[in-house]
Amino acid sequence: MSGRLQDKVALIFGAGSSGPGWGNGKATAVRFAREGARIVAVDINLEAAKETADIIAGEGGDALPVAADVTQADQVEAAVQGVLEAHGRIDVLHNNVGIGNFGGPVELPLEEWHKVMDVNLTSAFLTCKYVLPGMEAQGSGAIINISSIASLGVGMFPYSAYYASKAALNHLTRAVAIEYADKGIRANAILPGLIDTPMVRGSEDMVQHYGSMDELEKARHAASPTGRMGEAWDIAAAAVFLASDEAKYVNGVTLAVDGGLSVRMR
Repeated sequence: MSGRLQDKVALIFGAGSSGPGWGNGKATAVRFAREGARIVAVDINLEAAKETADIIAGEGGDALPVAADVTQADQVEAAVQGVLEAHGRIDVLHNNVGIGNFGGPVELPLEEWHKVMDVNLTSAFLTCKYVLPGMEAQGSGAIINISSIASLGVGMFPYSAYYASKAALNHLTRAVAIEYADKGIRANAILPGLIDTPMVRGSEDMVQHYGSMDELEKARHAASPTGRMGEAWDIAAAAVFLASDEAKYVNGVTLAVDGGLSVRMR
């Protein structure tokens, strides 16, 4: 690789994969490391974080696995402080956690609504709360939030909490981008489209909706303007750009990585 993130310290929340294969966070952590970044791979599942860190170490990179629940302020703060103690700085904050539960306002239990909001939205608020002071002190930093094209419109699934949380994440990203723009800090969001990840393959609701995994694959490929789903490496490539100095004048952007799905008219 070209070393576009050489010696930058990247803190990645959601760096593990929810199942076999490459999730967006796992692929991003590996790509960041291949570009020269020192990685702190955080996941609620320590074994998943270790798997990512082991891949990076096996390629000669620098990675530290950490377990933390992003909905718990004390755990997020501890993870951030651990990075500062180990590396002295955080150059890139990458928020890659997200869940979705089927159900509209009537069907979805209140506790599930709060859970989706906590994981998808409050987590980014918490990571920013504890990372931003250090970035402001050093006069630089890049924040990347993983949203979704579901933040732009309503799809075929009853995902009311997911839609709302991701739309709010977009605007939180914009708010941080403007508030900290004159402090050398950038904040942007990536909006994945139909991406083939372990999270999608592991969703019982989605598989049941389509009837089988084969039908799920066929339908998602067919729904993309390109004729195929994207892959985690597509999201990772966009994240590398936004984290790098090549994007030094890119701020407050919601970047769709979706093969054109979000602009296609029906």
